[in-house]
Amino acid sequence: MTKKLNSLEALANIQFENLAPDSDPLPDSKPDFSAQELEAHFSTKGRAGKTVTLIKGFEGSEEELKALAKQLKKAVGVGGSIKNGEIIIQGNYRDQLMALLLEMGHRVKRIGG
Repeated sequence: MTKKLNSLEALANIQFENLAPDSDPLPDSKPDFSAQELEAHFSTKGRAGKTVTLIKGFEGSEEELKALAKQLKKAVGVGGSIKNGEIIIQGNYRDQLMALLLEMGHRVKRIGG
């Protein structure tokens, strides 16, 4: 049996075996996308008055679309989904997403209001 820990300091001093850092770091998690012409919309239609940002026009595999959607959702810190080849981001983050997509090398067109 081991000694009972009575403080956080004692817990901080614990050393575990077999927890050496990996010699192979994970590959860069940012996927490479070819520059594309995308459209940034925002809409409330059919969503009970809630605003969403739509990114349309992505051409590529389903995995690439999911990776791009995940990257965009993480950048603005909100949820979203993919439906019919469109990325749906909860809230009106069109300007922030356009700036991020331009930084990635895409051409982005602002559609609507």
